[in-house]
Amino acid sequence: MDKMEELIMTKSWWDSADAISPIVGYICMKYPHIKEEVIDKWIFSDNIWLKRVSILFQLKYKGKTDTDFLSKAILNNSDTNEFFVDKAIGWALREYSKTNKEWVRSFIDNSNLSKLSIKEVSKYL
Repeated sequence: MDKMEELIMTKSWWDSADAISPIVGYICMKYPHIKEEVIDKWIFSDNIWLKRVSILFQLKYKGKTDTDFLSKAILNNSDTNEFFVDKAIGWALREYSKTNKEWVRSFIDNSNLSKLSIKEVSKYL
């Protein structure tokens, strides 16, 4: 995971972070302790790309999404006013809405999300 973190932080942009996210997701699915030991720290990082990956790594988990962890990642980054973080929040929620619309609606209703995040998530609601 040190190498993953280095890749995410070195000359990063949205496309490199987004390409690495599913790899991180696979690693966390195979080794669940990584989520708490590493990804949890990324949520609170000063690096926007680590934040973005902490929000997006579960993107393809569907019914296996850890909504508590997703909530934590989103709520601790929903006030960054950072375009790429707000966009990731909307994308993660939009993708999860394909699996659980009710949870996503409730989450949106009870959270203070940016207009960009709301716009992104609302596509399928």
